[in-house]
Amino acid sequence: MSSCSSRALTLLSSVFGACGLLLVGIAVSTDYWLYMEEGTVLPQNQSTEVKMALHAGLWRVCFFAGREKGRCVASEYFLEPEINLVTENTENILKTVRTATPFPMVSLFLVFTAFVISNIGHIRPQRTILAFVSGIFFILSGLSLVVGLVLYISSINDEVMNRPSGSEQYFHYRYGWSFAFAASSFLLKEGAGVMSVYLFTKRYAEEEMYRPHPAFYRPRLSDCSDYSGQFLQPEAWRRGRSPSDISSDVSIQMTQNYPPAIKYPDHMHISTSPC
Repeated sequence: MSSCSSRALTLLSSVFGACGLLLVGIAVSTDYWLYMEEGTVLPQNQSTEVKMALHAGLWRVCFFAGREKGRCVASEYFLEPEINLVTENTENILKTVRTATPFPMVSLFLVFTAFVISNIGHIRPQRTILAFVSGIFFILSGLSLVVGLVLYISSINDEVMNRPSGSEQYFHYRYGWSFAFAASSFLLKEGAGVMSVYLFTKRYAEEEMYRPHPAFYRPRLSDCSDYSGQFLQPEAWRRGRSPSDISSDVSIQMTQNYPPAIKYPDHMHISTSPC
């Protein structure tokens, strides 16, 4: 990554951030996080009979086999007594996975904020700190999402392990493409965060490289005096004397240094010297 230019890092962080935002948005809004199928095994010919099959998301459950085929209900379906499930474990799985719902929502909000800040920083690259802030938001969004994914997986595994075993019943489950989108979004957001932070360090290093040395701002001394530049420094400023004091000193010096014959010349010579 050290060989990447600022323009390449800007482009990659924007692409990774946009893809991460798009994937987590699709994952949160779709209903294909989990597929479950439940039925019985027929002892005569060792075939299976599907009693229930569904796909579930964070907000809704849709049945595509069994008595509830073609019906979609909200995730609070267990409050509706007319919904018939085969076993209590299936109901418990759909209840417990709802505990992971807030984390993808927080992740979606954080990645949207990071994407906006990142684009503002790309439009105004002189505001170097925006790249660092967007990188932190991208990383926090990925961490929030991975916490939700871990809770989602662990809640399913706990219920599957506690499920009673029986030779006459079978139960299958698998994760859907919405879950895969969420997992891919985590990788993209972490990549965008790392690139944004590295872009901040690169821009900061470039600013330090092209920043003039402090000696560049020292005042240029006049050709006439070695001490004329000191009056450009604020600490060298002193309270000036009044015009009456200055005129008195000048008159005294002229009286002492010039003879009477040339004390008041008829013609004054105007010098063109810069001094």
